[in-house]
Amino acid sequence: MRLLLAACAVLALTACGPSSDPAETETAADDAAAPVMPTDAPPQEEAPPEVTPAGSDVLGPADRTCRDSIGEAASAKLVERCIAVSPATHPPCNADNACALIQDEIDRACALFADDPPAECKA
Repeated sequence: MRLLLAACAVLALTACGPSSDPAETETAADDAAAPVMPTDAPPQEEAPPEVTPAGSDVLGPADRTCRDSIGEAASAKLVERCIAVSPATHPPCNADNACALIQDEIDRACALFADDPPAECKA
């Protein structure tokens, strides 16, 4: 019985060994890493980068913070109006967001007060 168990253990351990030709597996991995473009494929264009760097002059008003767009004092007033009217648990009332996003939240929240809107909605 012990001889049978030992033979099974030896067979199991030899089955876990490396393949007979390790150079063949390395060549297959190298071939997979370098795809070749078909000769009849259309020419490929370089895609423009999707993200513009922070502080870039190409950022539009919707991409800049409200504080950068209209200044500290004006953005603080807009944020206060937003907080006063928004019923959202996490409203976008933050000067680090775009002014348009804050104004959209004010407009959305004020639309909920159809009959008696707060004074902040009339400003």
